[in-house]
Amino acid sequence: MLRNTLLTGILLISTALPASAETVAPSLELLNQQIQLRIANRQPAYWGENAPGVRTRLETNDRVIALTLDACGSAKGKGVDMQLLDFLIRKQIPATLFINARWIDANPELFRQLAASPLFEIANHGTWHKPASVNGRSAYGISGTKNVRELIDEIELNARKIEAITGKRPRLYRSGTAYYDELAVQVAKGLQHDVAGFSLLGDAGATWSAAQVKAALMKALPGDIALLHMNHPESGTGAGIIAAVPELQQRGFRFVRMSDFPGSP
Repeated sequence: MLRNTLLTGILLISTALPASAETVAPSLELLNQQIQLRIANRQPAYWGENAPGVRTRLETNDRVIALTLDACGSAKGKGVDMQLLDFLIRKQIPATLFINARWIDANPELFRQLAASPLFEIANHGTWHKPASVNGRSAYGISGTKNVRELIDEIELNARKIEAITGKRPRLYRSGTAYYDELAVQVAKGLQHDVAGFSLLGDAGATWSAAQVKAALMKALPGDIALLHMNHPESGTGAGIIAAVPELQQRGFRFVRMSDFPGSP
């Protein structure tokens, strides 16, 4: 029922698909050669969520919040919080959706519908949901990309998948775990992506209760980028967002997509 409600609430996408980006984009090997020249065997000095060049806030003092919803693609992360998505559509709440390639493969019809909605912007959450590293560093027990070529594949393969389905190349990228080194950020920018972090931890990897999620969101400040998840319906994320949104609106906040306030960190 919820899925039917959602699908009728979104604009239908055309059945005709654009040609694959592979037909016009440079080869992955050529991209690797070009970017390797820029990196020039340098070693990263930083590892974490706030690497230089990562956008962690919106460039505004307006009372706005960007809800960013990750859809990870692990074996346990291919679910869909339909109650949350239905709420956002009914209440016309915009959001930025960071989508992993494996989640797309598990939910192809729903992905097309979400991509067709003017409420949402589709962003790149990687091919295998790996931390963005040029030397294999890990975060939260997840191994990062082991070198520049693997990082290029992590970002570019999903960007091309999204473009082939939607006709629009994503401009925003968030790595699995939102961990980066500063060279990985440069690689992403070389692939024409703005790198997204966050300023407000909304659900701690979809592990918090609804009360904890609501409490986190109620601490929002103007220009916050909130990190949340849409692929764990069993978690408290959806209920927490649903409870917090009307109270935040009463406080004068409105919700926006990240691209509504472009800017550099």
